[in-house]
Amino acid sequence: MPLKPTQIHDILNSKRKEFSTFSQETWHLLQQYRAVLTRLEPEEAALREQLQELPLDVGARLLEPLGESSDGVIPCKLVWQSREQSLSWVRDRLTGITTFAVDGSQIYPGKDLSIPIALVQIGWFENLHLPAGGYEKDTDLDVMTPSELRDASGEVTDQRVNMRRFEMETQKLIDYMKANANRTDCLVFLDGSLVVTFADRYDEENRQFYVDCALELLRASEKYRVPLVAYIDTSQADDLTNMLQHLFQLPESESIHDAQILNKYMEWGDRTPLFLCQRHGILEHYQEQRHHIAFTYLKTTQENFPARLEMPLWMFEAGLGDRVLDWVRGEVIIGGGYPYVIETADQTAVLKAEDRQIFFRIVQDWADQEDLKLRFSRKMVSKARRR
Repeated sequence: MPLKPTQIHDILNSKRKEFSTFSQETWHLLQQYRAVLTRLEPEEAALREQLQELPLDVGARLLEPLGESSDGVIPCKLVWQSREQSLSWVRDRLTGITTFAVDGSQIYPGKDLSIPIALVQIGWFENLHLPAGGYEKDTDLDVMTPSELRDASGEVTDQRVNMRRFEMETQKLIDYMKANANRTDCLVFLDGSLVVTFADRYDEENRQFYVDCALELLRASEKYRVPLVAYIDTSQADDLTNMLQHLFQLPESESIHDAQILNKYMEWGDRTPLFLCQRHGILEHYQEQRHHIAFTYLKTTQENFPARLEMPLWMFEAGLGDRVLDWVRGEVIIGGGYPYVIETADQTAVLKAEDRQIFFRIVQDWADQEDLKLRFSRKMVSKARRR
């Protein structure tokens, strides 16, 4: 049965006070954090010295000087009167620059089949940004067997599918960087974070799997000197928040994050200075890359919070920051607020409902041919008949 809106509305009304209290407390704390942003530039020298005395997991450390910033934000000052003007700026920045992104999709194992089986597909998009055009879109896939789907306890889990997808995505990016080594006209996008904090909640084996994938990616970018940007559209990261809390002895909070604090002071195209990520937890397992991930926040739409961008430290040291960030701005303009190259990779990779049906039909026909005892649940057969 469909949801009953009246019931939801009644429950929300009954709990309004709880929501209101949370909102007010968060708002007051947010103002305290925003207030100290005005002290960053005047007190930069003292703050840098203070940061040197704080623990390694302070959250963030300044890489760039704050001289050009105001309230912790470097203004972009790009304004156009029309879409055509903005696209002309993009052509000046991106013509001849190749951008590349990968995304993935999956069909999880379920109880509808008597034999556990899953499908992982990745899709990629390479855009040459040439006047005559030129791009590549393609896919690759893997079918996972029962043994590949079982965890250490022997249980079949969706987590194994997620791990395989992440591995395929990062490996494709690594292969691409290897094939395009030392190119100064190329930018590779990771859709997600280089700091795999989500893996902290997993057991040691699974956590290390994600860390190893991220390490290989960081090392490949540094080895082959191919710029890499990890793009996080909706970030809940609090690295800058933790840095401010330590520097100015502010109350701790789990309800606010960096993008919230910065958003008030940012217009489209603005960014923060580059910071070195000094996050507690997962980075302790990053070996020589522990202190080699830089980040900034970039305002990509007027309505939403800024996106978080992460990149290997070598890019900052090589002086590529401003140039690469203009490439990202260009991709965002083409995509209408989201990098076009990532959006297209997602569309290339996505598996739809009809793909699921095709996959199961192929599996059934193959199982019959190989005389494997594969059975579909009554529920799945019933759904197939109704559709």
